[in-house]
Amino acid sequence: MISGRSRPMRVVVCGTRFGQVYLSAIARAPERFELVGILARGSTRSVALAKEYGVPLYSTVAELPDDVDAACVVVSTAVGGGPGVELATALLGRGIHVLQEHPVHPAELADCLRAARRAGTQYVVNTFYPHVEPVRQFISAARTLVRLRQPVFVDAICAVQVCFDLLDILAEIFDGLRPWSLSAVGNRSGRPLTSVDGQVSGVPLTLRVENRMQAGDDSTSLLLHRITVGTDAGNLLLANTHGPVLWSPVLRTPADPAGVFLAGAADTDTRWSDVLGPTGDYVGAPLTPTWSGVVRELWGDGVLTALDDLRERIEAKVDPLRGGQRHLAVATAWKELTETLGYPEVATPDPGDPLVVTDLLPAPQAVHSRPAGSR
Repeated sequence: MISGRSRPMRVVVCGTRFGQVYLSAIARAPERFELVGILARGSTRSVALAKEYGVPLYSTVAELPDDVDAACVVVSTAVGGGPGVELATALLGRGIHVLQEHPVHPAELADCLRAARRAGTQYVVNTFYPHVEPVRQFISAARTLVRLRQPVFVDAICAVQVCFDLLDILAEIFDGLRPWSLSAVGNRSGRPLTSVDGQVSGVPLTLRVENRMQAGDDSTSLLLHRITVGTDAGNLLLANTHGPVLWSPVLRTPADPAGVFLAGAADTDTRWSDVLGPTGDYVGAPLTPTWSGVVRELWGDGVLTALDDLRERIEAKVDPLRGGQRHLAVATAWKELTETLGYPEVATPDPGDPLVVTDLLPAPQAVHSRPAGSR
């Protein structure tokens, strides 16, 4: 059992596909976490990664040594056709704390929380993206915004495989989802985005989901998350999962009693000096990271944040059932959302060659030299 901050938490990673992000992250923080093994089916990839990180490769929970503190279960649950929940339950039964990748069906999540309480362990669902720094900035700013001003709408768009964590982002902003509701979906034939109307925390919600995917390849999605929280003072936008975050205040037009706001010469009209700030501004860094930086650093930092939260729960001896109530509510709302959306269509994207921003700019005009002596 972990004792204070006296030693690193000894961690096993289960699964090596997206689990590679967890492996890399843990290796970057040896003062906080020690990777002590990989639990996987023994694929070529798993064998190679166990060799690379210099740790044993286990094939069953029973093989794990008794001094493992926690396990990151990065294996699909039943909703994705995988044994993730069975693994988590077996690990909890061994007295090993569990951090499990989303999504998890609400009934299975409740079972795991009860198993954790019986075993005196912690079970936490990692919704992942709320721990990524630009999303954390957005959540923090949005929480402040809805505390200061009246929220009027939420407009969101996401890929179907990340709608669980989108709901968790909203739950963090509004301290829960209720009052929560969804309307029926209209005909979506031939449309890449399926629209759903509803409310979150009583605020009108418009949600558009790319309800299509290619099995085993998340990179076929056209986007991850984009969220706008609108208030009577302005709109806060998470333009992309990895930033930037933009604040756009509403226009407050200064006018005289007659309703004239552009009278007189511009350089003598001083009423506009009372209008504060630019039309938009960045919250946090204006630049976005490269995909290499996302995969190698930003995602890994999010994993470490989630593991730090798990360790704090362990040391505080939080009741798993009480601590997991928000994720239970999110899982229930996610189940309702996916049932409303229907089964995802098969994506067959043809992305072609990568585009960069310079490809979208006008081509520079050719500069023609004049003959000597011409005008």
